[in-house]
Formats: sequence, structure tokens, C-alpha cells
Amino acid sequence: MAKLNRSRNIPDADGIYASLIAAHEGLSDDESAALNARLILTLFNHIGDKGIIEEALEVARKASRQSG
Repeated sequence: MAKLNRSRNIPDADGIYASLIAAHEGLSDDESAALNARLILTLFNHIGDKGIIEEALEVARKASRQSG
């Protein structure tokens, strides 16, 4: 079974972040949330491994609890 890669794996993380922010420019809160949902589902489809996706969800959920 594959394991979620939690090491930095994006050569230009700042550039990717800027692209994400730019994609949200001019959108309402609802449109922005819908964009995020479509992006997540698109990336889940690309990953294609239920175990990795569930591990990523767990990691994100724990981070949300710790920061909130």
C-alpha cells in the first residue's frame, strides 16, 4: 500500500500558492468554496488511491483541530 508523501515535493511552492490565490481572485465566498471542492475532487481523482486520500484527510483534519 502506498503512503502519503508528507515531505516537501513541490519545487516552486510559492509559485503554486500564488497560482491558487490567483484562481480565487474575483470569486465570491461560495464560488471560492466550489472551486476548492472541484480542485480537491480533481486531485483525488489524479491520486486514485483511497488509502492515501483518507490519510491526507486525516492529516488535514488533525491540523485543523490543532490550529483551531
